[in-house]
Amino acid sequence: MPKKALLFFDDTHRSPDLRYFAGFEVHDPFIALQVGRNKIGALNALEFGRALKESALDQIVPLEDLTEAARARGVDQPGPADHIAALCAQFGITQLEVPEDFPAALLVKLSALGFDLKVIEGAVFAAREVKSDDEVKAIRAGNRCAAVGFAVAEKMLREATCRGRQLIHDGRVLTSERVRTAIQTACINAGGFPADTIVAGGDQACDPHCRGSGALKANELIIIDIFPRMFDTGYWGDMTRTFLRGEASDEQRRLVQAVAAAQKAALRKIKTGVMAHVVHGECQRVFAERDYVTELTETGAVGFFHGTGHGLGLAIHEAPRIGAVKRRLRKGAVVTVEPGLYYPGLGGCRIEDVVQVTDAKPRKLSSYPYAWELR
Repeated sequence: MPKKALLFFDDTHRSPDLRYFAGFEVHDPFIALQVGRNKIGALNALEFGRALKESALDQIVPLEDLTEAARARGVDQPGPADHIAALCAQFGITQLEVPEDFPAALLVKLSALGFDLKVIEGAVFAAREVKSDDEVKAIRAGNRCAAVGFAVAEKMLREATCRGRQLIHDGRVLTSERVRTAIQTACINAGGFPADTIVAGGDQACDPHCRGSGALKANELIIIDIFPRMFDTGYWGDMTRTFLRGEASDEQRRLVQAVAAAQKAALRKIKTGVMAHVVHGECQRVFAERDYVTELTETGAVGFFHGTGHGLGLAIHEAPRIGAVKRRLRKGAVVTVEPGLYYPGLGGCRIEDVVQVTDAKPRKLSSYPYAWELR
């Protein structure tokens, strides 16, 4: 009977599945095989010693040995396909399963070498959806790191002086870039890397993934979304708060109150076995009851036009998704809950926290105050 294995060729930054499998960080693509329950990695001299100390691999093969084996078979300049073939020959592997994001060119070369190949559709490790106590601890740490960033940002906004519509901090106009740099510096010092932090004010915040640029303005809603990846574990935090420095209008207060109410309604629904679309529907219900319309206009969507949340772990976006999907939430899954409303001319508001699904009320894994109107 043909012998099969699960094959990875990737780095652990790009592939959360490989980070989960190998148990340590490797910045360059490397070969990893799962043969039954046995985890095998092929690493060069640069990584071999560290892999012995840090990885969760059961067996580590020197890449140099595979190079010699490929040359012995007549390959002058062995590449990854030749190394994989040499490693598989050691274990009698003829069938390979690969993730759906496996390199296409390498897949073609392996097929030419005679391997029976199958591409796995969807999750490679379904177990990643349910988080262990250690994973929950790592995600909490990511959110504590994000909270450090929020504290710095809020301090800058509170210290800023309102001069008409301008915000002045330390004698200079306060910009998205200045606040983002302060957040990133604080998060790095706290042990996480906060790539692509969002600090977006006014109409910029109405595009939820706009990072924000230029001057922040008084009396304007400012969305700050911080999602650091922790250096030591590879797990992410993800939190969003909305702020305003100055005096909010009644419309702005009503908008923020609606988003806060929608988040609370969604949180009340989250528990083991609940359908994701039911949680999402709670946010839609709250917004509809308060007359907030979602529609696609000539210049873009307005209202609540994204999902309520997503899974969080070794990837910033992973299973399960909380939106218009008919999928039950599993006990132990970790998800964000982040409703938002966006209307150019009025501004945007999003509030995001992270929770773990339990049989009762969700277990909150993030914490930062919700005070938003900073006078």
